[in-house]
Amino acid sequence: MKAVIFAGGYGTRLSEETALRPKPMVEIGDRPILHHIMESYAAHGITEFVVLGGYKVGTIKDYFLNYHWRGSDFTIDLSNGQIVWHEAHGLPWKVTVLDTGLNTMTGGRLKRARHVIGNETFCLTYGDGLSDVDITALIAAHKASGALATVTAVAPPGRFGVLGLSTETDRVQAFREKDSVDVGLINGGFFVCEPDVFDLIDDDSTVWEQEPMARLVEKNALSAFRHLGFWQAMDTVRDKQVLEAAYAAGAPWLKPV
Repeated sequence: MKAVIFAGGYGTRLSEETALRPKPMVEIGDRPILHHIMESYAAHGITEFVVLGGYKVGTIKDYFLNYHWRGSDFTIDLSNGQIVWHEAHGLPWKVTVLDTGLNTMTGGRLKRARHVIGNETFCLTYGDGLSDVDITALIAAHKASGALATVTAVAPPGRFGVLGLSTETDRVQAFREKDSVDVGLINGGFFVCEPDVFDLIDDDSTVWEQEPMARLVEKNALSAFRHLGFWQAMDTVRDKQVLEAAYAAGAPWLKPV
């Protein structure tokens, strides 16, 4: 099974980082968030990836084209360019990087990759979010549901405390962090899809989260996998700082399976 990753947007809300590189290449710790996402899939045995690039896709291509020598020791003979590798640090992954267009919408990016993904069930997620979702259980739940697509439903991280106020005075009677009871569950990415979903995408202007999702709902063909564990998207500098802190504390998205 392949994991397909959206990686083509401009990332304008994180312009401090994305002026020079696409958001999936922004580093958390010592490597891009895209690499962390791949590691979380690899931990569940999924090691074939399709990266849907667009904005500054060359940065993503350079990262994987040069991955082998960047992580390996070597001796090079500058007279003839011959290289002797001493200790190579590779990964048993197969990575396809596609340029799906600068202004193509998410649905269009996915449809452009149909020939690479093939006629098989596949995973799909965003290149700017990390989670400790049990991908093995997610895939099993999708298969059991009989749906054309399954989305991971998550509670958005609480940024504000919820206050319980007295109806008679200005005193606070309760305080707790915001949770899914207050705002409901949201689209957390980490989809599992059947190839039939390609037929629900019209063209490059189609936004995956709009018409295709609505059509799936109309068909009663969209299932949800509830995940109440760690989940964090990286939309702002603050979000990046949250992920950096989580990485320093042990990277929950890489917990042992």
